[in-house]
Amino acid sequence: MTIRKRYLIAIIGLMAVFVHFMITRTSPSKDTTNSIVYELKKGDIENVVTSQGSVEPKEYVDVGAQVSGQLKKLHVDIGDDVKKGQLIAEIDPLIYESRVLVDKAKLKTLRAQLKEQKAQISFAQKQYERNMRLIVANAVSKETLEDSETNLEVAKAQKESIEAQIEEAKSTLEGDETNLGYTKIYAPMDGTIVDQTTREGQTVNSSMSAPTIVTVANLDIMTIRAQVAEADINSIKANMPVYFTTLSGDRKWEATVRQVLPTPEIINDVVLFNVLVDVDNKDRQLMSDMSTQMFFQLETANDVLLLNTAALGQRIPARDTENGKAYKATIMDKDGKPVEKTIYVGIYTRTEVEVRNGLELGDKILPPMANSNNSFRPRMGPRI
Repeated sequence: MTIRKRYLIAIIGLMAVFVHFMITRTSPSKDTTNSIVYELKKGDIENVVTSQGSVEPKEYVDVGAQVSGQLKKLHVDIGDDVKKGQLIAEIDPLIYESRVLVDKAKLKTLRAQLKEQKAQISFAQKQYERNMRLIVANAVSKETLEDSETNLEVAKAQKESIEAQIEEAKSTLEGDETNLGYTKIYAPMDGTIVDQTTREGQTVNSSMSAPTIVTVANLDIMTIRAQVAEADINSIKANMPVYFTTLSGDRKWEATVRQVLPTPEIINDVVLFNVLVDVDNKDRQLMSDMSTQMFFQLETANDVLLLNTAALGQRIPARDTENGKAYKATIMDKDGKPVEKTIYVGIYTRTEVEVRNGLELGDKILPPMANSNNSFRPRMGPRI
């Protein structure tokens, strides 16, 4: 045999070995199905809807100016705690003090004119009465009597006019005194100064819009505004338990749902509903605009039997009972042979299900049989 033939035989042999290796590697083993065994375990399970949220104060007020002018003095800084009625800021009162002085002077003048007019009425009344007596004796003419009567009526009319001007002046004075009072701005509630948008010396113009000077918020109770997708919103109800974490992830807060707002927001063609959750914050660990991961608890169970969802076989809706939804499952009997039986499950997630009946702790569960139709499977776990 030549060297060339020997090399050819060796190459053919190597190719045969390689092909055999590839066939045996890619072909499934008869025992592959049975190589995976699932076991029950005891534990807790919950079915939740998750969403993103942000923190905001439940109660806050944007404190603005009701009059225009220069911000003369600001008595607080961001972070200061204030009480209701505490002086926060002052607008330069000079213009409004001048208006009040002018109004008071005008009112004083009108009252003097009213006093003078009353004297004129008294004089006209006496003239008219004297002419009434003289006309009887033909001591005065009828024309003189009529003139005195006219003078009396004119004097009374002028008195009413002055009285009306006095009422108008009083109203103007009250308005200007009110505006003068608005130059001092007080806290409308107990809380903390969380924002300041106007600085000392800056001019505010209330005629255009109500300018905000500071924002006062009650930080003892915060509200989490969570945005839940429309596919999950029907599962969220008032008073439902919920917990959440912040980006730090070192603490879990527990609370309940306060309200589901009926009007959605549409963001990038995605319909999202706002869910409000109130939480105690007396320790001031939560701050405005923090991001949160929300977990709305639809169902929970503690210390129950749990099974990997991959071990579930075909769904059997016709056999559902109060114990739960019916599924097929393949268990290993004492002889190591697969046996199919019906089990009942309760809470389910993407990874685990609560086994309520049909299995016992210690059972070994095999993957579903090859001919098991597992297409009728409910949604496992929450949408994220």
